[in-house]
Amino acid sequence: MAKSHEIGKAIRRGLPPIPYTLNLNRPRILISAGEASGDLYASRLIAALRPHIPDADFFGCAGPRMRKMGVRTIVESESLAVVGLAEVVAHIPRIYGEFRKLLKASNDTKPQLAILTDSPDFHLRLAKKLHKQGIPVLYLIAPQVWAWREHRTHAMKRDLNHLFCIFPFEEKYFRGRGVPTTFIGHPLSRLVKPELTKDEFFRKHRLRAERPLITVLPGSRSGEVARHLPAVLDAVDRIYRQQAMNFVWAAPAGFGSSTIAQNFRSRLEQSPIQMIEGETWDAMAHADLALAASGTVTMEAAILGTPMVTFYKVSQLSWTVGRPFVRAPFFCMVNLVAGKKIVPELMQNEVRGDLLAEAVMALLNNPDELVRMRRELGAVAASLETGHDPIENAAKLIRDQYLR
Repeated sequence: MAKSHEIGKAIRRGLPPIPYTLNLNRPRILISAGEASGDLYASRLIAALRPHIPDADFFGCAGPRMRKMGVRTIVESESLAVVGLAEVVAHIPRIYGEFRKLLKASNDTKPQLAILTDSPDFHLRLAKKLHKQGIPVLYLIAPQVWAWREHRTHAMKRDLNHLFCIFPFEEKYFRGRGVPTTFIGHPLSRLVKPELTKDEFFRKHRLRAERPLITVLPGSRSGEVARHLPAVLDAVDRIYRQQAMNFVWAAPAGFGSSTIAQNFRSRLEQSPIQMIEGETWDAMAHADLALAASGTVTMEAAILGTPMVTFYKVSQLSWTVGRPFVRAPFFCMVNLVAGKKIVPELMQNEVRGDLLAEAVMALLNNPDELVRMRRELGAVAASLETGHDPIENAAKLIRDQYLR
């Protein structure tokens, strides 16, 4: 069988892909992830399962980490990374085309198991089709239906054989609605840590040791960055005029060459921000404060104990249409896990340079508040632990119940 990277190279060169030959004697597992965090978790799950099923054919929707693990790639997960109701509309024909590719691959390959990771808008629809094909469906990273679209739990009860959740309050919620669920712990609780000491990090990037460090995290997707960066840059300028500080933009590896980064290049050259690629955990761990777009990165900051101001903005249409359906008391996951507001969150029309700068300076000028926040972030981080590796928890259940 051709490896996924060989098929990918053939496609990029304009050559016909090397044909895949179905081997019914090999375990066949459809595995799918629709965004960067899902790609990370799914790749680690594959690594935990491989020693027990070394000849397995993993195939599906894969990101770069999953492709490195040898997943036969039917769809690249980068093609599904779209956020916001209005933003998705323009991409529906393309996403539906990817959806059909996966279904055809499933029908052709006849997997013994499907593992779907996050991205509920795509994967819950896929789960329905796979369930009808008679394929056991496991779902890694529970959809946040407790925040909105609770009606989805009816389909989840029908279509999912097992749900793995990473937040402690979710197990009771889903079990109470008839969905077989296990809290495995948050995978990031075992992964997130810096590689460099603070001195090493500051020396490497020529940061001023006598100045506080503010790490800005405007998002990992181009659309997020485009919506957030103008306000973030304005906030940085306002803060810098009040107090000289180090500012770093912790960007994903390779982001500096992206179109969106190039679009803001002239503005960035006039800003005190230094872009650092591929060192997000170091940039957060050694920061006095993070200015972070609400999402997975806020949980990473919590695990690292980094105080933060969080924010998020979608298109005005997405906000107007979606806001009435949001049932959660908070938008930031850190506050949801804590069950109370422990970090500031500025949403939509509040994502303005003056308000972001005001929230940052209010924290930096209040040492007692920073101490309180670090203490409560520590409690959030502790609640994500089970005492065992979360991905191994999931892998063991899969091995014991579905791969015997």
